[in-house]
Amino acid sequence: MSDAAATWPTSTRVPNMAHFLSASARRLPDEIAIVYDGQSWTWAEFDARVNALAAGLQREFGLQKGDRVLVQSANNNQMMELMMAVFRLGAVWTPANFRQSPDEVAYLCEKSGARLMVVEAAFAAHATRCRGMVDAIVSIGALEGARSYEALVAQHAGQVVPNQQVDRDDPAWLFFTSGSTGRPKAVVLTHGQLTFTTLNHLNDLMPGTGPEDASLVVAPLSHGAAMHQMTQIAAGAKSVLLPQGRFDPAVAWELIETWRITNMFTVPTIVKMLVEHPSVQDHDHSSLRYVIYAGAPMYREDQKRALATLGKVLVQYYGLGEVTGAITVLRPQDHHLEDGPQNRIGTCGIERTGIEISIQDEDGRDVAPFETGEICVIGPAVCAGYFEDEGANRKSFRNGWFRTGDLGHVDKQGYVYITGRASDMYISGGSNVYPREVEEVLLTLDGVNEVAILGVPDPKWGEVGLCVCVAHPGQSVTEDQIARHLSGRVSKYKMPQYYVFLDEMPKTAYGKITKKLVREELAARGLLPNPATEPAEG
Repeated sequence: MSDAAATWPTSTRVPNMAHFLSASARRLPDEIAIVYDGQSWTWAEFDARVNALAAGLQREFGLQKGDRVLVQSANNNQMMELMMAVFRLGAVWTPANFRQSPDEVAYLCEKSGARLMVVEAAFAAHATRCRGMVDAIVSIGALEGARSYEALVAQHAGQVVPNQQVDRDDPAWLFFTSGSTGRPKAVVLTHGQLTFTTLNHLNDLMPGTGPEDASLVVAPLSHGAAMHQMTQIAAGAKSVLLPQGRFDPAVAWELIETWRITNMFTVPTIVKMLVEHPSVQDHDHSSLRYVIYAGAPMYREDQKRALATLGKVLVQYYGLGEVTGAITVLRPQDHHLEDGPQNRIGTCGIERTGIEISIQDEDGRDVAPFETGEICVIGPAVCAGYFEDEGANRKSFRNGWFRTGDLGHVDKQGYVYITGRASDMYISGGSNVYPREVEEVLLTLDGVNEVAILGVPDPKWGEVGLCVCVAHPGQSVTEDQIARHLSGRVSKYKMPQYYVFLDEMPKTAYGKITKKLVREELAARGLLPNPATEPAEG
């Protein structure tokens, strides 16, 4: 290439993620965009409310490009509006898992340096805990001392805010995950990365999705469902949100029939509940084309029942928040009802379009097919790194590869199999649980000397926690005491479902407690639960 190439004009400008909403509102102004709680909003109405909210956030609170907005709310139409309004301003959407405790969310608030908090009124304690850390609080519903979300939108109705110019690497979303230490890390997701992942989702997970489609919103919008709904906004497909509260399969099937739902994103536990519920026979679900599940593998028997009930509509993907969920895909044609050699039992699929996977040894060298190593990835879906956490960045990136921390192998055709985890993390109901976080809370209970929490199989949730506890000499601790101590201090999904009490914890020759030794000791003594006969309660 000649030297003249060096003078070519270059640009890192990308569309603001809110541009997808602008485009759909321009193209489909009178089509329905959002359905929630007995109401619906057209694309024009959706865009207008986002404009009004963005104007209010900008003019009343001085929200600027790069400012973080902490969000504590269960799913509702305001969550989708807020996401787009924050993007439109070039600010950074920072949602918390609504199941987390006030103290957990306060840590996220401090870590992110959020200027503003938007909170659903049901989470008053969370607002109180964060009040001194932010400039202001906006409430969805009535909350003393907070600015009303709906009043803000009404006051600025009719105002138009242009989409802020952004570059590829400008932050759009702080996605909170947890590391091996149990402390959440803030993953920086950028406008360019999210744009790529939107297109990747449309190509790999839901090809052909467009304005005639409808998506059922099942999972929390604070996590993977938000990426899924961004994809629907880009395609002009409507989003139908389940009502808040306990998941009801009958309500889900009714909405699927009423709105002719074509795609949904959830976890294997929810798919299992849907296909096993008798209401599946009472409603027409023939409109479904893609039932996308992630967060955990699906047991083969559950997979077969889902295929028998719904047809070839299952799509699995494997991904992490750091790669915006876009690592592998197992498409409908790779899901087979009949057992046989065409079934690659245990695979999570092939690498996603635009993503390259490498299975590496401890020194970063590629290993051969079927050899176990760490799953590493490169591609435009990989995050920009961790917010203000150089230690985590150094640990998670090597020679340009993002290290997932998951162990696995590939076969000769490139299908990926996850065979273990480099950390002790386990997945319960699609949510990552990091034992050390819970263990540290347990060690503050009087009488507890040593503790280890393991993930064990469960037919309903995929995995649940088993707590192994050793009391101080001369003291005793009960299951009830531990449960009461953890209640309110950790989220419900992190609570152990099984308890084992030992006189002494297995240790290495150096006196270290390892989960491997603990698990082996429990197995040798017949103390590991049998998920077939001891299902955990939800």
